[in-house]
Amino acid sequence: MTERRAILSGSTFEEQIGYARAVVDGEWVHVSGTTGFDYATMTISDDVAEQAEQCLRNIRAALTEAECTFADVVRVRYLLPDREDFEPCWPVLRRWFGDVRPAATMLVCGLADARMKIEIEVYARRGASG
Repeated sequence: MTERRAILSGSTFEEQIGYARAVVDGEWVHVSGTTGFDYATMTISDDVAEQAEQCLRNIRAALTEAECTFADVVRVRYLLPDREDFEPCWPVLRRWFGDVRPAATMLVCGLADARMKIEIEVYARRGASG
């Protein structure tokens, strides 16, 4: 039987809305759309690049708990309310994904909270890097 396990980050949103930060389903890890909130303090920067960095730290925590790394990421999706905010994030994204080169899509859409400037979701396959 395939392993299915929820990974929770402690974000109040997970409890309020009823979802998990990530779900491990066999070899696949599905990381929910993750924003730039620091879940320990539930604060968020006004700077989009800083938000992107925090998104990726939050995602790294979920991947680590799922027993994989960014090297296992095969797909990434970026969601931003303002298309002009995407380019300032490129150096951050390249630092985290430049060697991995996952398939990627950027979408312009509204996010749940006006303070959120970027949301990132990833799909990883455990062992993909090895």
